[in-house]
Amino acid sequence: MQNFKKVFLAAAVTLAFSAGAMAETLKMGIEAAYPPFNNKDASGNVVGFDKDIGDALCAKMKVECTVVTSDWDGIIPALNAKKFDFLISSLSITEERKGAVDFTDPYYSNKLQFIAPKDKDFKTDKDSLKGKIIGTQRATLAGTWLEDTYGSDIEVKLYDTQENAYLDLTSGRVDAILADKYANYDWLKSDAGKNYEFKGDAVVESDKIGIAVRKGDPLREKLNAALKEIVADGTYKKINDKYFPFSIY
Repeated sequence: MQNFKKVFLAAAVTLAFSAGAMAETLKMGIEAAYPPFNNKDASGNVVGFDKDIGDALCAKMKVECTVVTSDWDGIIPALNAKKFDFLISSLSITEERKGAVDFTDPYYSNKLQFIAPKDKDFKTDKDSLKGKIIGTQRATLAGTWLEDTYGSDIEVKLYDTQENAYLDLTSGRVDAILADKYANYDWLKSDAGKNYEFKGDAVVESDKIGIAVRKGDPLREKLNAALKEIVADGTYKKINDKYFPFSIY
């Protein structure tokens, strides 16, 4: 009888441990101010491409995931302060950022492209841009590229969110915006963006977007394995098609 109790107790402990393992919860960090990749709906829920991809990855890893929102400027420090476990918020993979975090394989590829009013003859060569005011979000690849490429020839106006950059474009405070092509694509379809269009060719053709984790975190490999799975089984394509009529992978 004593042995039976020991076996029963051991089985109960094992079952409880297994249930606990299955009930693991991870926190995903998202800005929630960058549609269609991440933003909030009318009820205040975080939605968008990034959120859907994050949910699909969590399902493959068999873990529960919750969303933690963060301002863009402090989003990498928030990850390293353990406010969330991974960061899936349309973050470009750059050498500078790789010094602070580890990245997964890219989960989509992007480009940068200018948008400006349809009725303005807006050229994007250096001579034509001289003296122009160009808006972009702070701490982004677009901001760095503008400053490195055009230097003091243009005035770069930086914003805390992409939405605020669009507001200044529509009110005439900037001549154009440089941002991720697919975020611009979504905004141009909106009522606010109907009088604006892409200008010139895309720049930075190989902007790779990754999921960030803390340095040395084994979660990176689990996310990479899950990403391969959702691409292979068609889950990724379903999410992609929900937002874009073309592949961004």
